[in-house]
Amino acid sequence: MAHPDDPEMFCGGTIALLTRRGLQVSYVLLTSGDKGSDDRTVTNQGLVQRREEEQRAAAARLKVAEVVFLHHPDGELEDTPNIRREIVREIRRFRPELVLSTDPARIYARGVNHRDHRVAGILTLDAVFPGARNHRYFPELLSAGWEPHAVKEVWLAGPHEPDLEFNIDAVYDDRVAAVACHRSQIGDLDKFYQRVKENREKQEGPMTEKFKRLRFG
Repeated sequence: MAHPDDPEMFCGGTIALLTRRGLQVSYVLLTSGDKGSDDRTVTNQGLVQRREEEQRAAAARLKVAEVVFLHHPDGELEDTPNIRREIVREIRRFRPELVLSTDPARIYARGVNHRDHRVAGILTLDAVFPGARNHRYFPELLSAGWEPHAVKEVWLAGPHEPDLEFNIDAVYDDRVAAVACHRSQIGDLDKFYQRVKENREKQEGPMTEKFKRLRFG
């Protein structure tokens, strides 16, 4: 995904469900969120350090195995061969059955969906198919030992047209605790927990997370 906090915000409950089943989950973050603050007293490097620390803490709360940062500039993601190569490399390294990312087709999401979210989705889809599975893409990775790998499924979070939904009631508190690790983004913890309480009281039926499911032959 694009930024620290995106995994927890978009699909933290689903990640908790997966790790509770004993599945290994790892993160690849394309940026370190160096534009994610209006505080002019904080340097970019200071913000990067804080957000990476917050992301590692949130990942640990959800029992995520590893967090990788690719350190591209926040807000400036582009659909380039170099970034696709990096994502292909990580797919070939982790060799996942399932990849989660954000839906590139979702332009509006409670306002404008951040451009980085959309670009991260298209980069990931193109890396999954055909880049990661075809040895003719990025042949220089072969010489480094990264053999092709075919991902079985992609689930796109925050989707334009969802067709997969999970009840996350059993892990909702874990999701909230993981989101709360991102103090630089949520601000006052008491207000955050009050908003969570109010949202849950308004919810009719179970808390859910929705995805667009893509399956590959």
